[in-house]
Amino acid sequence: MTGHHDAVASNTGNNPFLKTVAALSTVAGWVSSAMIVVAVGVTCQMIFVRFVLNQSTIWQTEMVIYLVIAATLIGLPYVQRLRGHVNVDLIPLLLPKRARFYLSILTLSMSIAIMAVMLWYGYEFWHFAWDRGWKSDTVWGVRLWIPYLSLPVGLGLLLLQLIADLVAIVLKIDQPFGLENN
Repeated sequence: MTGHHDAVASNTGNNPFLKTVAALSTVAGWVSSAMIVVAVGVTCQMIFVRFVLNQSTIWQTEMVIYLVIAATLIGLPYVQRLRGHVNVDLIPLLLPKRARFYLSILTLSMSIAIMAVMLWYGYEFWHFAWDRGWKSDTVWGVRLWIPYLSLPVGLGLLLLQLIADLVAIVLKIDQPFGLENN
């Protein structure tokens, strides 16, 4: 079992593309954090309205659900930048430097392909909601393109961060899997 590790952000060097993507991912992380704070505030307000004022709530539960889902999706690129996603590094640790490099190229390329497909379908889903004027079947009746926008935004920013990670590896600005060379 490993001990506690501080998050180590991916290296950007002096590359303007990598720095721009890192800045976008960091902003996405801050926006995601703000959404969580707002969701907690709305939850507290909902508890007050229901149990202290003994009134019904209309929009609070739905908004909290949409905020938490959006925070998760929009926070993806920031977590990727900090290498915070689940990472099983047993095989990369056992591989020699060159094989580790090629394995990282392969895994990042596969991740990019998967995220590109997910982005395509996420955008299509959002666009259907926008184009057809979908609304939720609740009393609040929120226009669904608003919460669904987190799909193409979050997945698009994650795709951009994965591409930046691949570029950093290929240009040798960052180490494969964030591991120091042996």
